[in-house]
Amino acid sequence: MQQPDEKTILRARDFWGALCLIVGSLFFLWQTTGIPMWGDSNAGISGIAWYESAAIVPLGIFCAILGLSVRMLIISIRDGGARHALSFTGLGWCPSEIWRITTIAAILALYIGGLVPRVDFILCSGLLITALIYGYHTGDPRRMALAAGVVGIAGSYALLMHFPQAEWNEPHDDDWVTLASWLFLTGVVIANAKGSAVMRAIPLVAALIPFVLVCAMAFGFRQNVPNRGGLLFSQIEYHYYVTLRPVWSE
Repeated sequence: MQQPDEKTILRARDFWGALCLIVGSLFFLWQTTGIPMWGDSNAGISGIAWYESAAIVPLGIFCAILGLSVRMLIISIRDGGARHALSFTGLGWCPSEIWRITTIAAILALYIGGLVPRVDFILCSGLLITALIYGYHTGDPRRMALAAGVVGIAGSYALLMHFPQAEWNEPHDDDWVTLASWLFLTGVVIANAKGSAVMRAIPLVAALIPFVLVCAMAFGFRQNVPNRGGLLFSQIEYHYYVTLRPVWSE
């Protein structure tokens, strides 16, 4: 029996990936429609001008994901991915693939369900970016296990110690655990950089992207951000309004 080539396997997996992304983006777009956007009132919340609505950012993100997913689905069908989608080629359930999918699913589940509702957004997102790049850049299963384990410690602690309701003010014990986990994993990344440009860039990327994103959402687009009382963002917000704004206003 002829073994499928690498492109056939990729397109078959793209087919399933595109379907999952389409369903996910449609679900979150539907959920976003509950956020007031056109000056109406929903659940006692008065609407504001559309360009100041909290719905703008998620609408933009999930519309982009939906468009890219549809494009990926079309390419997959055109290149024969749909024909192999239900075969072994499409499912691709080899042990290494199962391990990769399982660890990624665990990381994302703990990030979304455990960290984001309870931990400072910059801290948990920095940990997530570090774990995903370090754990899956080379395809080493040991790195995947370490990345999932570190996120698992932080996410499980936040979920168990502050279940069922998020506590966004003090104590910041879950923030400190997440920060310690992030610093530990960053130390592992630096120790294993060995001249790799990607590895050297991980700490900068993991710190800069969440910082810029949360500041743009909070101060640029005037959006609500998760956990405004978090360990880092509370200090950023304080110095923005107390230290920087008075200087600009003079």
